[in-house]
Amino acid sequence: MATLYTLKPAFQARLRPLVRRLAGAGVTANQVTVAAALLSFAAAAMVVAFPQGREIFLLIPLALFLRMALNAVDGMLAREHGQASTFGMYLNELCDVASDIALILCFAAVPAFPAWGVVAFAVAAVAVEFAGVLGIPAGIGRNYAGPFGKSDRAFALGLLAVLLAADLRIAAIAPYVFPILALLSLATIVNRVRAGLRPTA
Repeated sequence: MATLYTLKPAFQARLRPLVRRLAGAGVTANQVTVAAALLSFAAAAMVVAFPQGREIFLLIPLALFLRMALNAVDGMLAREHGQASTFGMYLNELCDVASDIALILCFAAVPAFPAWGVVAFAVAAVAVEFAGVLGIPAGIGRNYAGPFGKSDRAFALGLLAVLLAADLRIAAIAPYVFPILALLSLATIVNRVRAGLRPTA
């Protein structure tokens, strides 16, 4: 099923010159991974601290875009510059999940969104990534099947943050937004499990 993840190769191609410079400067993939997580935590903390300021929500799409770029950079440093390691794999997966949780849960600071819906989406997002990782022992490799993987979550959260920053009246749909995102995540889990259960040639 189509997902924004399919755009990643083109994005990586644009970042490759930067990655070569970073590798030459001694920057490691693990350092970039940690930086992406710290950026996410900082943006989420700012939203929680100042939820009344509409403009503060613009930090979310900015952090999501930078995190996406940093995630691509750390992957290329690992694969293309001999920095891949088992520890790096664990660090990457755990930092990704922790970053997702922070950037999702900060929306609970907005009274219009029911906290249970935000939490349900956060839990579902973690399960989506867990189902993706389980593709490795299932023999199909890390599974990025959609319809609502990491890139799609980032787009949805970024769009929602922009709507909040623009002070658009979303009160009528606010109670349904995060439950719907949670349901899309459940569909993604089902697709990833099905992919792992298919016989491999």
